[in-house]
Amino acid sequence: MTLNELAEIKGLASVAILHEEFAEDNRAKDELLKQMHSRLQEMRTSIERGLNTDAPSRTGMVGWNAKTLWQSEDKLNAALLKRVQAYAMAVNEENARMGRIVAAPTAGSAGTLPGALIGAADHLGLADEALLMPLVLAAGIGQIISKQMFIAGSSGGCQAEIGSSAAMAAAAVCELLGGQAEQAVHAATMALMNTIGLVCDPVGGYVEVPCVSRNAFYSIHALSSAQLALAGLKSVIPPDEVVMAMASIGRMLPPELRETGEGGIADTPTGRRIALKMADNKV
Repeated sequence: MTLNELAEIKGLASVAILHEEFAEDNRAKDELLKQMHSRLQEMRTSIERGLNTDAPSRTGMVGWNAKTLWQSEDKLNAALLKRVQAYAMAVNEENARMGRIVAAPTAGSAGTLPGALIGAADHLGLADEALLMPLVLAAGIGQIISKQMFIAGSSGGCQAEIGSSAAMAAAAVCELLGGQAEQAVHAATMALMNTIGLVCDPVGGYVEVPCVSRNAFYSIHALSSAQLALAGLKSVIPPDEVVMAMASIGRMLPPELRETGEGGIADTPTGRRIALKMADNKV
């Protein structure tokens, strides 16, 4: 199934994903939902750990961002945004501390989906059971994208990782809030379309800067995409064509902009200085 085909489905996209995967095998469907419940709990645990510690990462570049934001005054009076961003950073800082996280679809982009989906659900007071089918949809979106293009930053830049995670999150949040298949697919598509060209430029080659804050930003990006789709907005460019456009851009990116730590902010004077210091300290 492609994104274009999924958008043509009447009803919930997650139901179509389950049927595509298991047809009428209800036992397999039940087992998958149990696995999703387990993954959800692991996501929650990583969020809780990340929000309640300011222990530095191995390199010392991050580790306190999620807790600092979570405990800060909400001067914008935007509780949803603060929660979603703090949740996303909590997961990625746990990853930077070598803690247990759920790759979604990669470790470097692991915070976007739980940040957006769990953050929105907690803000609205929704039970965890309401998140299981949206998680199925997120996994299905990720699988469809991965069959059409790469999802690793080393292959296609950060657009491939954070773009895919934002698309997964946008579709999941859209369905959580009542969106049907067409809306969920267009939410995912708009999330993808607006990450095209994003480079992967981790300082020192570590998945910390700008990765932790980038997950926070793109969890909000996912919410924005879901909101647009729920209002009836659609991508002018068909979903599958957007995926292929992103894949094309990924192939054009030079190696310096694909997770090597040799371009972008990693190649700034400060970025190079930090990288040299970490190399000297054999981090």
